[in-house]
Amino acid sequence: WRGSEKNPMLTRIYGTVWESKKELDDYLWRLEEAKKRDHRKLGRELGLFFFSDDIGPGLPLFTPKGEIVRYLMEKYVRDLQTRYGYQHVWTGHMVKEDLYRKSGHYDNYQDAMFPPMVDEDMVLRLKPMNCPSHMTLFKEMGKHSYRELPLRFAEFATLYRYEKRGELSGLTRVRALTQDDCHVFCTEEQIESEFTLALNLVREVLGTYDMKDYKVRLSLRGSTGKYVQDDEKWDKATAALKSALDTNKVEYFVAEGEAAFYGPKADFIARDVLGREWQLSTIQVDFIQPARLGCEYVAEDGSTRTPVLIHRAVTGSTERFLGVLIEHFAGAFPAWLAPVQVMLVPIADRHVAYARQVEQHLKDEGLRVEIDSRSDRMNAKIRDATMQKIPYILVMGDKEAEANAVAVRLRNGEDLKAMPLDQFITMARRVVDSKSLELK
Repeated sequence: WRGSEKNPMLTRIYGTVWESKKELDDYLWRLEEAKKRDHRKLGRELGLFFFSDDIGPGLPLFTPKGEIVRYLMEKYVRDLQTRYGYQHVWTGHMVKEDLYRKSGHYDNYQDAMFPPMVDEDMVLRLKPMNCPSHMTLFKEMGKHSYRELPLRFAEFATLYRYEKRGELSGLTRVRALTQDDCHVFCTEEQIESEFTLALNLVREVLGTYDMKDYKVRLSLRGSTGKYVQDDEKWDKATAALKSALDTNKVEYFVAEGEAAFYGPKADFIARDVLGREWQLSTIQVDFIQPARLGCEYVAEDGSTRTPVLIHRAVTGSTERFLGVLIEHFAGAFPAWLAPVQVMLVPIADRHVAYARQVEQHLKDEGLRVEIDSRSDRMNAKIRDATMQKIPYILVMGDKEAEANAVAVRLRNGEDLKAMPLDQFITMARRVVDSKSLELK
């Protein structure tokens, strides 16, 4: 008691109170279900990622299966961003510390940076954010005209944040993260239309992942905390963001003290199947950093002006969003995202040759497929494939080999019976190409 070993030992007792037994049962079910869905547990069981003391805390290692999922997540957003008019850039891993002194990150974000690296008279930092690099790129590309705006830069960049060891948690809190970061250079008159574009993109991505239950938090600066002091620009940014939300009829709640150090944010907080809330997407309006870093464009009247910067991330970070998705889907990814989409189960050794033919046919159609050629019983193979959350399990014996067919089972246990191989391919490709949450 009171930190003294001479005092009696105290035991902390936790309790929970609910208005009805049903609410209590629901709460206990969610607790138990959360344990089963823990992405750290499923990540190991499904062979997606590992952590190693030899590498260090907060630095995940992704297996071939885990990298497939990462790649597909990023490719989906990259392709979507290209369709929405974003241009992808690359700005590396390190930056001179002087740039962060100019942008304000050094004064307001230094605690989250890894220690500096000194190269003679130059001090380098691992990047904790992309915005100063994107603004530098904008400036180095030469003089810009108002006709070029909006100019949308997007980058899947690895960022490094010196999180405290005690705050690290699986993939949801790491020290090396890949952010689907975007910065839009635009005029003040373009803020609302660019917000609408970003909003539509966010809605499309979250909808694809079955995360349609979300709320929006308008994060404003508080009376205390680390914020760049420029009331006029803060007021303009806040008014512009509120106007964009209202124009798009977005319901939101206000949270003071949650803003970035350079401007207000609209944060999208999604609810998963267990009712837990995760902050994922964000859209931010910044009147401060572009002026600090000398970003300019020539306006229609020939004057030189400073662009507004809109910061935007759709999934936040690949690692964190993957952790959320593993728990949201309990490891049973939609077919388009599953690292292995089809498991082939030959009933006996003599059926392996036919399974090889089917494997090649499926690969030619762009499906990810494996063969379980072990000498185990068929039911054991089916069980193992089900435990690995593989969407489609194709069983093949004499009848299937003679008819160029496959017996199709889904991972949920549903038996679709035998069907011609081409019919299965048509069904699977339709499900995958549409990014459907269903399997048939």
